[in-house]
Amino acid sequence: MRLDDEEFLYFDLIVNKSNEKTKNNKVLVHLFKCCPVSLPSSIYVSAPGDSCCNPLSMGSIKKMVEGEISGIYVLSLMIGKSVIQDTENGFFMDVNEQVSMVCTQLAQDPKLKGGYNAMGFSQGGQFLRAVAQRCPSPPMKNLISIGGQHQGVYGLPRCPGESSHICDMIRKALNSGAYTDLVQKHLVQAQYWHDPLNDDLYKKHSLFLADINQERAVNETYKKNLQLLEKFVMVKFLQDTVVDPVDTEWFGFLKTGQAKETETLQESVLYKEDRLGLAAMEKAGKLVFLSTEGDHLQFTREWFTAHLLPFLH
Repeated sequence: MRLDDEEFLYFDLIVNKSNEKTKNNKVLVHLFKCCPVSLPSSIYVSAPGDSCCNPLSMGSIKKMVEGEISGIYVLSLMIGKSVIQDTENGFFMDVNEQVSMVCTQLAQDPKLKGGYNAMGFSQGGQFLRAVAQRCPSPPMKNLISIGGQHQGVYGLPRCPGESSHICDMIRKALNSGAYTDLVQKHLVQAQYWHDPLNDDLYKKHSLFLADINQERAVNETYKKNLQLLEKFVMVKFLQDTVVDPVDTEWFGFLKTGQAKETETLQESVLYKEDRLGLAAMEKAGKLVFLSTEGDHLQFTREWFTAHLLPFLH
């Protein structure tokens, strides 16, 4: 059994910590929100209006991981002062502010001092990568990106369930002026909108993605911090109808100047010039590319347990 596409979140983070004495994973943190997650059996993710702390959605993912990893400790973080604010922030809060808030919360948690593993669903993948690049303390050990859009998106082809009216509004805003200051500062999806037909405009005005992808200049601190990861795992969904282009889930994207042909990470300038350290990470065996059948964030518990759970131990 799996959930319908109508189940929808925005940005989620799973974190665990290794206890120095017992070597057992101890900390699991749910953070932000993401997009549609589909798991079988008792795993349930609710529609928009959900928050970080809903026991019927992220709480069920927490329960599943707790059942698989003995002794794990769970902490849920909210972006905002209420469930309503948490939900709204997933659509309308400056991503850079969200990342800053998360970094502060992680740094203030003594249980994370020894390090943690992070798992981001959908847009959570690139948001967590920003945490790794900007906030090395406490140290992120493994980063697992499930359907993340690391080179951004150029299209909003389908909106799940009851979120369609919001997505229609977002699509209109992106088409009319994705790189205006107003849209960039107040629309989350615009902050990872990547227009290959207007590359100069993207590089100049993208407040989030162009920065973390070293599009304007190489920030050596970002590069150094990302390479501190032990593993950077990227999961692509082979029948994804939500993310466009799907290659972005493996850090690929559309070739500049047109909107049809794609290129892999290894074919990109980002990789060839190693502006972010990804070439060095692949050479060191730190990049892991996984794929699974199904639409966006649809996977079985068995697949999750076999392929992703090992990175949380």
